Amino acid sequence: MKPFTKIISIITPFDNANVDTDQIIPKQFLKLITKSGFGKFLFYDWRFDHDGQKKSDFILNDPRYEDSQILVTNENFGCGSSREHAVWALKDFGFNVIISPSFADIFYSNCFKNGILPIILDIEKIKKLLQYADKIELDLASQKITFGDESIIFKIDSHRKIRLLEGLDDIDLTLKEDEKIEYFEKNSTIVSIFD
Repeated sequence: MKPFTKIISIITPFDNANVDTDQIIPKQFLKLITKSGFGKFLFYDWRFDHDGQKKSDFILNDPRYEDSQILVTNENFGCGSSREHAVWALKDFGFNVIISPSFADIFYSNCFKNGILPIILDIEKIKKLLQYADKIELDLASQKITFGDESIIFKIDSHRKIRLLEGLDDIDLTLKEDEKIEYFEKNSTIVSIFD
C-alpha cells in the first residue's frame, strides 16, 4: 500500500444516502481475481444505460470531476453486504478519500485496509463541502480539511492514521512484529493432542 500523502483536489458531490455495496459494485462484476480493474464497473447501474452508454446526468460521468480524489456523500455509505470489492472499485476509480456523516462498519474498516481515508463529519459540515466547487486541501497528518477561508478538523483513530501515513496493510503490520514472531517460533514447544 502506498503511504497516504496530502491531497489537493476538487470533491465529487455525491449527495446520496444509504448507498449499498451492490450499487457501488454490482455482483456480476465480482469475478476478477485481483484488486485492480474494478473501477470501470463502479456504480455501473447508475453510470451506464442498458446499451452500456454513459448516462450524461450521472455525477461520475461529468468531466469536471474526472480527476477528483475525494467523494463527499450522505449517511450510511457502504451499507449492505461486506464485499471488499466495493472499496477496491472506489480506489481503482481514483478516490482516496470518502467523507460521510456515517459508514457501514465493515465498509469503514475495509477502507483503511485498502488505503482509502474514510472521514466522518456532521451533516452541517457535509452540506458545506457539497456546495464547495473549488479545490480543497486535505492533510491527514494535521487532520485538517481546508477550503477557501475555512477549515475543518476531523477525528481519526491514531493506529489507523499511522497505518495510512506509513502505507501499512495487514501483512506489513504483521511483518513489523517479525522479531517477536521469530522468537516465539524458536522458543515454543509444539504439543500434539495425539500423544
